[in-house]
Amino acid sequence: MSDRDDKNSAWHIPPSLYLATRPAEFDLPSTPVSRYITMRDGCRLAADIYLPQGADSSEVFPALLIFMPYYRRFKTNGEVAESAPAAARYRDFFVVRGYAVVVVDVRGTGASFGTRDALRSPTERDDYREVAEWAVKQPWSNSILGSTGVSYVGAAACFLASTGHPAVKAIAPLFGVSDIYSEQLYPGGLVSKVWTCAYDQLMLAMDHDRRDLLGNFSYYTDPGLRGPQPVDEDSDGVLLKAAVNEHRNNFSLNDAAPEFAFRDEGMLHDPSLTLAACSPYHYLDQVSRDVPIYSVSGWFDGAGYSNGAITRFLTRNNPHDRLLLGAWDHGARTNVSPWRDDAAPQFNLLAELLRFFDTHLLGRESGLAEEAPIHYFNIHAEEWTSASSWPPNNESMRLHLAAGGSLSQVAPPSDVTSYRADFGTSTGSQTRYERLGAAAIVDYYPDWTERCTSMLNFETPVLPRATPVAGHPVATLRMSIDQGDASIFVYLSEVCSDGRVHYMTEGMLRAIHRETAPAPDDYVTAWPFRTYYRKDAKPVDKGAVIEYSIPLLPVAWTLAEGSRLRLSIAGADGGHFVPMPYGRPPTFDVQIGLDGSFVVIPVRAS
Repeated sequence: MSDRDDKNSAWHIPPSLYLATRPAEFDLPSTPVSRYITMRDGCRLAADIYLPQGADSSEVFPALLIFMPYYRRFKTNGEVAESAPAAARYRDFFVVRGYAVVVVDVRGTGASFGTRDALRSPTERDDYREVAEWAVKQPWSNSILGSTGVSYVGAAACFLASTGHPAVKAIAPLFGVSDIYSEQLYPGGLVSKVWTCAYDQLMLAMDHDRRDLLGNFSYYTDPGLRGPQPVDEDSDGVLLKAAVNEHRNNFSLNDAAPEFAFRDEGMLHDPSLTLAACSPYHYLDQVSRDVPIYSVSGWFDGAGYSNGAITRFLTRNNPHDRLLLGAWDHGARTNVSPWRDDAAPQFNLLAELLRFFDTHLLGRESGLAEEAPIHYFNIHAEEWTSASSWPPNNESMRLHLAAGGSLSQVAPPSDVTSYRADFGTSTGSQTRYERLGAAAIVDYYPDWTERCTSMLNFETPVLPRATPVAGHPVATLRMSIDQGDASIFVYLSEVCSDGRVHYMTEGMLRAIHRETAPAPDDYVTAWPFRTYYRKDAKPVDKGAVIEYSIPLLPVAWTLAEGSRLRLSIAGADGGHFVPMPYGRPPTFDVQIGLDGSFVVIPVRAS
């Protein structure tokens, strides 16, 4: 099965059908115009400008601004198929349909000068407004701007819109974080190793032009890639060399991460430089209500990027905003469904974005207003579904953890089961996290059947009918722990009739962060919220029964008739998160049965 958009009636006009009405009208330039744009402090940012070719010389265009930390373009040996792997999709698709595309190396990266003092810092946000102001003054501009991009680039689009520049009319953040703390660096309060290790090494390799290191990452193995492309005026590469030399002063996420251990605390040298100040949600109220946002993510999108897309949609509560959630990993490089026909997604995401930008930047009649604001892909049912609100369900199923490793809708007598954490427990090396470190994962959780066996497992009886799940499951674990802290992991899986076990979703929590709180106005959730503030962190009272509410990442998945639903509990995910407490694997005494632990599953109403 595939994730094509025309298999059912989720759209009145499927994106692929809309694309058929928008053939290419212009040609691509053979090479972009490349130049420096000077910022308020004298820092020069490298930009590539791609303009539609074949137009009348007086014709003007809306522009998509793409803010890139991964090289706007590589210098090559002439034998590389694509010199701009991170930007080519936007160039090739939008320029020929009447958009200018401007790709900028952000401060401290590529051929741009300056240094990065944080991950997407407030300084960069100020740069984005200046680039927008430069763009609207160009002779090819019609003074209408949009922005899009994957991951860092998508979050940068949110930063641009939050500057309030009046030319920005619509943005589409793709697989972009909203809250760096809970969705990226410290999900559940646990430090993510992919960010402090793999990603940090990737950025060092790129920012320092360390080609010997860059080749270790699957996206950049071609030996013909020869570092960042100089701008046109830098014919001898002297400016590029000077820019890269400045990058050697960039911050290291690995070095800085310990100073961000609590969400409300910033760098010791600058307490105002918190993860909130580097996160798009912090500025969301500064995005005009007149600027629609199309948020896109996938069910296996990192450690919580799907939460980022959803909270952006819920917080804004704007009738012009849209939400798209696919059966995708980070960046939609892979269709993660075990029942797929092809690992490559068949859904044309750019066609959907074209319809959105055509509506809001070109003013074309596209029929977008007739479509539901939310579309999500249901795995195993293998179909797209439309919805008017999130979560899309109005029913839930409470399953109690019970003796004998069962999940029951009826609570049996109270009991206790014990589980000793093993810090060697791991979800493997082909998970939702590796993609964040630029690993080319095609088959996700292929050994999940075996990996589950080391965890504490509970299963439903065989399901008498297909059961569609859509939303955020929430596990409530009532248990005592024999240490002052712990890493708690909860997983849901489908156990098929043939015995294969398929990973569905997960949630995690550092035990000291167990206190929940009302969600703030700038980060509205449909799942239990935590501040992760130091004042709200509490050591575990050893041996006391405490309740831990653990929201799992959202998913839409139909459990087949004859399958079983499995809940698994672990005390570590080796290779992905730092285990707690250091060197002391805890024992969980889990309360089960009546007044014990349970999980609430959001089930789509029939």
